[in-house]
Amino acid sequence: MLTNNLNYESHRVSIVIPIYNEQENIAPLLQRLQSAMADYSNPWELILVDDGSIDNTALNLEKEREKYGSHVRALYLQRNYGQTAAMQAGIDAARGDVIVTLDGDLQNEPNDIPRLIKRLIDEDLDLVAGWRKNRQDDLFLRKIPSRIANRLIAKITGVKLHDYGCSLKAYRSEIIKNVRLYGEMHRFIPAWIATKTQPNRIKEEVVSHHARELGESKYGIMRTFRVLLDLLSVYFFMRYSARPGHFFGKLGFISGALGSIILLYLLGIKISGGDIGGRPLLLVGVVLILASLQFFTTGILGELMSRTYYESGNGRAYSLRNTSDAKISDNESWAKKVS
Repeated sequence: MLTNNLNYESHRVSIVIPIYNEQENIAPLLQRLQSAMADYSNPWELILVDDGSIDNTALNLEKEREKYGSHVRALYLQRNYGQTAAMQAGIDAARGDVIVTLDGDLQNEPNDIPRLIKRLIDEDLDLVAGWRKNRQDDLFLRKIPSRIANRLIAKITGVKLHDYGCSLKAYRSEIIKNVRLYGEMHRFIPAWIATKTQPNRIKEEVVSHHARELGESKYGIMRTFRVLLDLLSVYFFMRYSARPGHFFGKLGFISGALGSIILLYLLGIKISGGDIGGRPLLLVGVVLILASLQFFTTGILGELMSRTYYESGNGRAYSLRNTSDAKISDNESWAKKVS
């Protein structure tokens, strides 16, 4: 995919942060972000997406954003859809040429944002992913499962990164807006990006990482199992999303071939005068042939659904409340350094 070159003179930045039950972190988060971007010479905006919080996150957000100006925008989801849907809502609302995402728990360092943007522009990349090389998390509940997941993801997707789980990333807007996120797919964004551009346009940058100081973590050991399940979906979509008939067709051929071999073997026994009526192998052969037909039929239906998916492409995994920040013109409410 050919992309337009970014430059320092004209680019704009959108920072997207999904938040859920982070009432204690809202004030310090906005303070650190404003401080990190205060000297940034180009226009930027901050989009905070409240993912249906049930504490005082929304109240604190409205109170704090009044201190900084209209470039701090807030989106409120109707309920808790999950981090992926919240991130997608923010990306959809972003107007910048560069989109930066990070978590709202203050474990990511906002001061790293300008450095990631600079590398994205200087090296003409499509994605710069943060690498929490010195990660400040629990060894057994977070670090070890994350390392296992990172290696599995790299092995299956072919995108070689050390840290898929770091939310701090800088994207070229025209690329990330061509990727639709569903389920728990936010951690696989580099893999999805690789389906839209060349892998050598995806790089990683070492970033700071802090231990959580306020609030409660939303992550646990069970998330590792969800990652493994999502990884199967990623494998399928990366290789067969546009041709599901090939995937199910292979299974159909294998099943049909095995069933045919078994039935031909039993036919030979029958011709020789043997009794095959009570053999379990007969049932196995028949089931394999039926399974083969089922796989072929599923492949055809998958092809039809794939065509519908690619031709429509307008579905969203979230719904927004009607707020003034949900709709905003392209040229208003940007923050910019005053010279």
